[in-house]
Amino acid sequence: MVDLHCHILPGLDDGPDKMEESLEMVETAIADGITHVVATPHSSDKFWFDFPQVRRLRDELQGRIGNRLKIATGCDFHLNPENLALLRKQPRQYCINQHDYLLLEFNEVSIPPAMDKTLHAMQLSGLRLIITHPERNAILRTHPERLKEWVRRGCFAQVTGAALTGGFGPTAQQIGLQWIGEGIVHFVASDAHNNRSRPLKLQPAYEVVADQFGEEKARSLFVENPRVAFEGRDLPHIPELEEPVVPPRRKRFFFF
Repeated sequence: MVDLHCHILPGLDDGPDKMEESLEMVETAIADGITHVVATPHSSDKFWFDFPQVRRLRDELQGRIGNRLKIATGCDFHLNPENLALLRKQPRQYCINQHDYLLLEFNEVSIPPAMDKTLHAMQLSGLRLIITHPERNAILRTHPERLKEWVRRGCFAQVTGAALTGGFGPTAQQIGLQWIGEGIVHFVASDAHNNRSRPLKLQPAYEVVADQFGEEKARSLFVENPRVAFEGRDLPHIPELEEPVVPPRRKRFFFF
């Protein structure tokens, strides 16, 4: 399995504090059957994203474990004005394995209507956008039509493995599984933060998806789609959404 969203590097955000904890997370991932991990520290109002430091820690961790687990870097990118300004200057440093897939985390208090234009402008710049854990976002759970419209316009969605096994409560579990069935979801990732309450595991969620939707769907969400995103290629599995709508006409504008 390939994990595109994981807070495994130490001392950068609310993930592990020390390299020893990161090494414990590595062992958990290997035992779980994970072969590739993208270290995605936050870039937010609270946590500063220092790309040279991220790469230095990634190189140190990779050097400690050899080829037993392949580690790349990306970012858990929060949409705020400061981040967007930085993204215009050096977009690739925030992307998965420095290609063109970018993880986006939305605010749980407010998502303004103008967000539609912002996302579209980011897409016009060449970025492929992955909306992270929408099943845990109260606004998107209440207004799923917004997420569905973004997906229809070319965005992708990633749910959290632990949510599918009940780790974030019954509502997130129900919504996450429902959205897989509706064809909204393209990836499942761990969003691991430590080796205790949020470990680097995907196998339990894989089994849930395989049981409810079949082995082919499980492989597409945990193995095949994440692998090609890791490599910066087109997704092989894009499910057909239910009840497509005709999007409104929009004026052209430029973000980058």
